[in-house]
Amino acid sequence: MSEPASDHDARHLVDELRSALSGEVEDGITARATYSMDASNYRHVPVAVVFPRTPDDVASTVRLCREHRTPITTRGAATSIGGQALGRGVVVDCTRYLNAIVEIDPEARTARVQPGVVLDDLRAAAAEYGLTFGPDPSTHSRCTIGGMIGNDACGSHSVAWGRTSDNVVSLDVLTADGVRMSVGSTGPDERRHAELPGRAGEIHRQLQQLATENLALLRQGFPALPRRVSGYAVDQLLPENGGNVARALVGTEGTCVLVTEATVRLVPAPSARVLVVAGYADDVAAADAAPAVLPLEPLTIEGMGADLVDALLTLGRRPAALDHLPAGGGWLFVEVGGPSAAEAERRGRDVAAELEMSTGAATVIAADPDDQRALWSIREAAAGIVTRMADGSEAWPGWEDAAVPPQQLGSYLRELRELLRSHGLHGRPYGHFGEGCVHIRIDFGLTTAEGRRQFRAFLNEAADLVVAHGGSLSGEHGDGQARSELLPRMYSAAMINLFEQFKAIWDPDDLLNPGVLVRPRPLDSDLRFDGPTRELPVTLRYPGDDGSFAAATRRCVGVGACLDGSGVMCPSYMVTGAEEHSTRGRARMLFEMMRGETITDGWRSTEVRDALDLCLACKGCLSDCPVNVDMASYKAEFLHHHYARRLRPASHYSLGFLPVAARVASVAPGVVNAVIRRSGPASLVKRLGGIAPERSLPRFARRSLRGSLRSGRRRSHRLRSHKGHRPSVLLWPDTFTNFFAPEIGVDAVRVLEHAGFDVRLPRSSVCCGLTWISTGQLGIARRVLRRTVRALEPELRAGIPIVGLEPSCLAALRYDAREILGDAELNGLPERVHTLAGVLDRYAPDVEFPGLEARSISQQHCHQHAVFGYEAEERLLARAGVQNETPDSGCCGLAGNFGMEKGHYGVSVALANRVLVPAIEAAAPDTLIVADGFSCRTQISELTGQEPVHLAQVLARTLPT
Repeated sequence: MSEPASDHDARHLVDELRSALSGEVEDGITARATYSMDASNYRHVPVAVVFPRTPDDVASTVRLCREHRTPITTRGAATSIGGQALGRGVVVDCTRYLNAIVEIDPEARTARVQPGVVLDDLRAAAAEYGLTFGPDPSTHSRCTIGGMIGNDACGSHSVAWGRTSDNVVSLDVLTADGVRMSVGSTGPDERRHAELPGRAGEIHRQLQQLATENLALLRQGFPALPRRVSGYAVDQLLPENGGNVARALVGTEGTCVLVTEATVRLVPAPSARVLVVAGYADDVAAADAAPAVLPLEPLTIEGMGADLVDALLTLGRRPAALDHLPAGGGWLFVEVGGPSAAEAERRGRDVAAELEMSTGAATVIAADPDDQRALWSIREAAAGIVTRMADGSEAWPGWEDAAVPPQQLGSYLRELRELLRSHGLHGRPYGHFGEGCVHIRIDFGLTTAEGRRQFRAFLNEAADLVVAHGGSLSGEHGDGQARSELLPRMYSAAMINLFEQFKAIWDPDDLLNPGVLVRPRPLDSDLRFDGPTRELPVTLRYPGDDGSFAAATRRCVGVGACLDGSGVMCPSYMVTGAEEHSTRGRARMLFEMMRGETITDGWRSTEVRDALDLCLACKGCLSDCPVNVDMASYKAEFLHHHYARRLRPASHYSLGFLPVAARVASVAPGVVNAVIRRSGPASLVKRLGGIAPERSLPRFARRSLRGSLRSGRRRSHRLRSHKGHRPSVLLWPDTFTNFFAPEIGVDAVRVLEHAGFDVRLPRSSVCCGLTWISTGQLGIARRVLRRTVRALEPELRAGIPIVGLEPSCLAALRYDAREILGDAELNGLPERVHTLAGVLDRYAPDVEFPGLEARSISQQHCHQHAVFGYEAEERLLARAGVQNETPDSGCCGLAGNFGMEKGHYGVSVALANRVLVPAIEAAAPDTLIVADGFSCRTQISELTGQEPVHLAQVLARTLPT
């Protein structure tokens, strides 16, 4: 096995790679830290990361690594849990450039693709011809075809369309000694392939000899089940399998060849789908029932138990779809398809009738696509839920996806639960019940020596258990470092020897991904938890992580939901595509900082600072990340310590102290506006304040919200139409509304009083501390919040609801205040805070707003999305007669201080131009642009010339003047 290169040799190799490649080579601390982990329990810090532009770059990388005897590991989206996407040598990442869909042939139903193609991109391209690629792992939005080939990935629809190996036609590959070959099914051409000149012919002859000399072993040595992914698929070399070299290479986890192009099979996509959900006493009963569905040829059969629902409820929000689950403590999700909606519904009824009759299930049939998505979201939430136990303790992969014959699944689950109990461990099984594949994360104590010993003992017993049921150690993710050591428990010594021979044919020097599948590294070595961990002093409380920043950085398990380019998370990654700008990449940087080996200077690290610099603190990861990583808080913590007792960037002072500056400017706003309207003074202010020169400085209102309400109070009181049965409410006068957009606050008062509320203002100045939080000035933020809580003490004691108009300020009061002060000091403040739509939805659901008969596009504020959601706003707009569309535009790109800061303008604008600006420009001229956030309205106004409105202004238009 090749050993890691010395520092001198590594430097020499990297220099040669940079000279030889047209792509990039990165060997700095940032690249090595972000590529040190995947979604597994393991950690290997690479020498360098190569991003090849062409197959020639791949060949040059292999040649130079062979000369330097440096291992090579290929990596896709690194979402697998086996540890096969990690290496201590050179990591080759094809996602940046080798990601083209070369050709789609609709007649042959095939596609030629490069290895870095994302599955969803291929599916979208194939959908134009009514086709799809059948295998669909839950990571379909970011996993790559190359990675799927490496692991023989499956997904929920493999019941209908098989594993990746069933859908590969041919592969263009590069061997470790530099041979380029196209391989597929040899079939009748077997002799011709063996007569190829040079090394390619030699490889084919050796493969034929391997198969011929081991026919009995190949025919009898593998378990018969649909999800057998463990080991090498050398049985594909049998004559009855067409001597299929390509399929034998699928699932080899980068240990035999590097794939440079693949031709894959496409299948017709059903025109219509129907989902049947069947309820049982528990998940074991659901597993027992799954085989009854298989003769009806479903597209998928997924299963889960009530413990997943219980875990989902602990997260806070209760999905409405839970009300539509049939009664039970375990469920099967069975999807069927058809050429028409009527045919799909007929098949759905057949499945429901069969399950009711033969298994006693209670069933629900969902034909509407929205209903199906809602129900599927419960099952799909499992990927994040299972990473934490109900008590908040951590759960890990390791025994993630073993598979047994479907008829054995119920028995296997019963005994697996008993095995967990015998070890004092806990986990929540779920998975692809139609193919006997079970996912489970278990609360192994991997941070302690005793926990790691228990980890090894459990995995050995679990391997024996699955083999006793005729199963496979892996049914989806591959073996990697997690299970390769266990293969002798599943296969005979003769078969293990055959695997070693197969690997040696392709890679005699063990250059490609050594330590995986053959001659494996121990399953309990190289664990990312086994090593130094510093508990640096922290300021925030991290209640979900027992107050530990180290535990918070472990929260990221690497599944890569931040890479898919939808939703809010992670905005800067959507623009740059750089791993260090993803939530996962930043979490890896912080983890390495806490470990103190690759990143040695703790809070003072410039590499971590630079990785966090493009974090917009949008909080999208708080809600969109399946494990609720909160990078905005981590960034605030880091900046607090990084700049402690040091001069900060100018923007931290100018934008961080904006509430103070706004209060001062409000004394003479006309004078201030006159000054900043002039180009010279404005340029000077921006230069001194670290503000992007391309930005316009916001204008201060002639009169603050407090002043406006004092002057117009009597008239506004006459608007009340539901007098006497609403509570008093406190209107939160945030800095942005109070000093820049008081007209929004005035309209909000009109709306609230129309609904019958008695609207009050705080007796004295209050602030949420947001601008100090976002710039990492947490000491000031704490003092500001404490002063605010004291000022609100009478209202908090009386239980008066607090209504806010600026989503970022509300999110700070609802969420960040807890991180800074804790519940005891807040006196119930977070629970009292509501958006305008939230308070109307909760306390005035019967209030009527005359219909506007208008259309709108809403830009949902990131913090609102993360902390409150936008459903109440959409319901309220509908009640007001507005046909609203909320595009999947993600962050507007301004994000408070981020887009105002010098150096961020390009990323800020690029974010807005992804979806938001095109959606607005394509809308009809009379379309309302609704944006509750001050940043969102500013960005939209500057980039489109449109004047967005707040929800309060929309509702106020329905009221009599």
